[in-house]
Amino acid sequence: MIRYPRPVRPGDTIGVTAPSSGVADELRPRLDVALEHLAALGLRTRLGRCLDGTGVVSAPARDRAAELDAFVRDPDVRAVVPPWGGEIAMDLLPWVDWDAWAQDPTWLVGFSDISTLLLPLTVLTGVATVHGQNLMDTPYRVPAPMLPWTEVVTTPPGGVLVQGAARAYRAQGFDDWVSDPGVTVPTFDTPGEGWVRVDGPGDVDVQGRLIGGCLETVAHLAGTPFGDVPRFAREHAPEGLVVYLESAGSDAYDVTRRLLGLRYAGWFEAASAVLLARTRGPELPGHTHRDAARTALGDLGVPVLTDVDCGHVPPHLALVNGALARVTHTPSVSRIEQHLV
Repeated sequence: MIRYPRPVRPGDTIGVTAPSSGVADELRPRLDVALEHLAALGLRTRLGRCLDGTGVVSAPARDRAAELDAFVRDPDVRAVVPPWGGEIAMDLLPWVDWDAWAQDPTWLVGFSDISTLLLPLTVLTGVATVHGQNLMDTPYRVPAPMLPWTEVVTTPPGGVLVQGAARAYRAQGFDDWVSDPGVTVPTFDTPGEGWVRVDGPGDVDVQGRLIGGCLETVAHLAGTPFGDVPRFAREHAPEGLVVYLESAGSDAYDVTRRLLGLRYAGWFEAASAVLLARTRGPELPGHTHRDAARTALGDLGVPVLTDVDCGHVPPHLALVNGALARVTHTPSVSRIEQHLV
C-alpha cells in the first residue's frame, strides 16, 4: 500500500535545493558544514540553482518545482534534502510533477515549510517521505532515543525504526550559525518529562499509518487534493492513522482554530491517535496549548498526546509519512516504532 524509496547507500547523491527559502550569504558557511557532514558519511551532494537567500523564496515557483522534478528524474539522486523550510512552499504545488515522484520514488526529507511538500507527496502518491531534520540541522549529534534522517533513509523496506521521548530539550533560543557555523553539539536546557496524554487517563498502545506536518502550513491544504487525508486513509491506511502535527509558534487560540478546521475537514476520522508536538508558541490567559488540544480533539475517542518531540523545539524525531507506527505511552515511557511495510 505504501511505496518506500530505495535505501540510500554510500556513494549515492543527495540533491540540495530550496523549495521555499534559500540560504543567505552569511549562512553559506553553515551550508558548507552540512555538505561536509554528508561527505564524511560517504554521500555525494549536488547543489541546485534554487538556493538564493535574498528573498522570501529561492526562485519563482515554476523554477523551484522544475528543479525538484529534475532531481527526482536523476537516477543518481536518491534523496532530496532542502536546507530548511520557509514560508510559502505552497505556491509550487500545482507545478510539481507528482507522477515523476511516483514512478521512481526518491526520499524527500525535511520539516517546517517542507512538510507542505512531504504531506502532499505521500497523500497523492502513497510514496513515503521523512519528516526529519533539515539539511542545516544535519551536522548536529542526534541524541538517543532519536534517529537522524541519514539513518532513516538507509533503512530497507521491512525495517523497523524505534525512537522515544527526548531526555532533554531546548526551551530557549537557537545557535548562532553566523558566528559559529560549525556547531555540532546541541544545547538542551530543560529536562524532558515525556509526552502527556490530555484526552483522559490510561496507557496507550495503538497503531496506524503516520501522516502529518507543520500545522501552520499543512492546515491550508485541507479541502484541497494536496491535503486529502481522508482519501489517503481510505486508499493507503486500512490500519487507521496516527496523525502528528506541530506548531511552529502560533498561540494557543490559533492552534485551537487550526485543529478544529482539520477536524471539520475529516483529518481525524480514521485516527487511532493524535500526536501534537512541544511548541514555543505563546500560552494565553486561561488557555494553554494542552487546553487547545483538549478543546479541539479531547472528545475524539482516541488518545491525544502532547509535548511530542517532532517540531520546532529540538531535538526532533524522524517520522516517516506512510510508515505503520505503533505508539506506546505510560507514565514512565513514551515510544514510537515505525515499520516500513
